[in-house]
Parts: sequence; C-alpha cells; structure tokens
Amino acid sequence: MSDFTHRNLKQVHDSAPEFGFGEVAELRFAKDELDCERTGFTYHRVEPNTPPGFGHRHDEAEEVYVVIAGSGRMKLDDEIIEIGPLDAIRVAPQVWRSFTPGPEGIEVLAFGARHDNDGEADPNWWVE
Repeated sequence: MSDFTHRNLKQVHDSAPEFGFGEVAELRFAKDELDCERTGFTYHRVEPNTPPGFGHRHDEAEEVYVVIAGSGRMKLDDEIIEIGPLDAIRVAPQVWRSFTPGPEGIEVLAFGARHDNDGEADPNWWVE
C-alpha cells in the first residue's frame, strides 16, 4: 500500500440507493476507497425538504461531523441543534444522532476512529 491515497469523493461508491435514499441523498463511505486503516470517513449530501433520515449510535466510535455546505438541524439524543457551514459537532459513541437539511440542503463530512461493525441504526428514530 502507498503512503497516501487520493480520491475525489464523487468517485466513491454512493450507498444512498441501498438505504432507500437514492432520490434525495448521497452517502459515500470513503474509508475503504481511501485505504483507511484506523479512520472512518463519510460524505453525506441531502436535498432540501427531505425528512430526517435514520438515527444511529456506536459502541466505541466517537465521530465528528463538519457541515461543508448548506444548513439544517441535528438531533443528538433528545436535543435538536441548528447547524450551518463549518460547524463541527463531536458526538460520543453512545449518543443517538441524525441530521435533516435546511431549505438549501446540506453537505456533511463525518469522520472518526474506524471500528468496523460498531453500532446500530434505527430508521424510525427521529419522527416528527
């Protein structure tokens, strides 16, 4: 393996269709395509007027989310916060989390230590 890997995130496989979000979102898990050994890395893009997606939490993985474009809201356990460009949100492993886009949509990078098969998801966690 090389000492570095260069990929454009738009060339990373889009998993959104596999989760039923192909029409309104992109979900690109880049850790494998970047040859990450210890880092998890995901690009999220969600169209405006999209209801909240699935919530998830981890057993071990602390994550940091950085809004790179647009705005929206993020639900962290029972608290909802407003998020916008360059906001960085650190989330402890056990905290349930999800985000929803504002009127212009949202783009988010998520990263943290890699822990394969760590966590659980709930498609009905954030119901309004």
